[in-house]
Amino acid sequence: MKSATVSALALSTILFSASAIFAQELATKDRIGLADAAKTLVVRLTNDSPNNSDPAIAEGYQKLFVEFIKKHPEWKLQMQFMSSDIGTEQAKMLEQAKAGNAPDCAAVDSFVLSQFMVNKVLADFTPYFSKEEVDDLFPFIRTGITDKDQTVRAWWWDTDLRVLYRNKSIVPDAPETWDDLKKAALASTKEGMEGVLFNGGRWEGTTFDWLANYWALGGKLVDNSGKPVFGEGENKEKFLKALNYFKDLVDSGAAPKRVSTIANYDDMNAAAAAGTTALFIGGNWQYAQLKTTLEEDEFKNWTFSPIPGPTADQRSTGTGGWTIASFSKDKDKVEMCANLAREVYMGPANALQQQLPTRKSLFDKYEVFSTEANKTFAEALVNGQARPGVPIYPEISNQIQIMMGDVLSGTKKPEEALDAAFSAAMEAYKRL
Repeated sequence: MKSATVSALALSTILFSASAIFAQELATKDRIGLADAAKTLVVRLTNDSPNNSDPAIAEGYQKLFVEFIKKHPEWKLQMQFMSSDIGTEQAKMLEQAKAGNAPDCAAVDSFVLSQFMVNKVLADFTPYFSKEEVDDLFPFIRTGITDKDQTVRAWWWDTDLRVLYRNKSIVPDAPETWDDLKKAALASTKEGMEGVLFNGGRWEGTTFDWLANYWALGGKLVDNSGKPVFGEGENKEKFLKALNYFKDLVDSGAAPKRVSTIANYDDMNAAAAAGTTALFIGGNWQYAQLKTTLEEDEFKNWTFSPIPGPTADQRSTGTGGWTIASFSKDKDKVEMCANLAREVYMGPANALQQQLPTRKSLFDKYEVFSTEANKTFAEALVNGQARPGVPIYPEISNQIQIMMGDVLSGTKKPEEALDAAFSAAMEAYKRL
């Protein structure tokens, strides 16, 4: 009997070891699938992948990718990973695509997707996603992935939105308006806090987070032809009103001067953990990060609400996210890339990282999105606003970042800084 037990244990160990070795063969740092697989798909991804800096997330992605490749054993994925300098990475990939040297399948940031569309470098995904799947997307997502001919050029798999986080023990009531937020922030400074924090440094987050205020006023960045209009007429008036609002937060002490150097959402998490702020404007994904970072008793004090508007009835929030797209002219590779988008990213990856799905039905499919917090986020997405899908947007954003730094630091007056930003954007538009 003892011998039989030992033999069973030995067999179990052998089978486990064989399984582990097989899994290792299917997943290396730069390859998913067997090394001698007949077909290869070159894939370039962000850290939404087995390259994630969080070991648990990285392991979760590796499992998803291994399960995916088991369903497609004739393929291997040759993995490439982008650096954290996303703007440069995306610009480089666009140039590679124009030269015919881009990867077969890649992550494309939603806010630059239009540039890839205009340059006609994206493969057609339409045959690989059903009408029901496309119709299930939030409206701004559906618009973002289709070109003028209604051809699906990428699959936008995750999205996000911006909200106002607050420590209820210091700011018990949700600010509804700009004035409410200023008063709450000033009151928090009397409790030893540094006021409301937000991105004000040189990066895309600064533009996108602030735009909610401009959009709440009904302002537009471009007209229907894609031409910049934010520096003229009624749009200019609205732009200055939203810009002066942020300037006043800093000038009054409701926000610290250091916001002009904040260029990372992690700075807000760190301030919350250090107990130096009770208010900050951030992304929905930070709610889960706060839960991980803070002690349980501290986390209970934190909640979120819509970004305040000029009035309680004027609200907006920016929505972003990532897409998966193919640059290949090989139909098999295009289909494999679409399969990757569907089987790994459209649902499973959302649940793994708690990144909001772009399809309404997925909120009901995955238990993680049934929480009150995620239900609230889903409701807000219906009214979310994405960055305009026009080629000039990246330069508009760049100029707004420069402008914001000049205004918040006091280097330039708001109208002077706006005029400079608009002039530079118009010059760039003429060169397109």
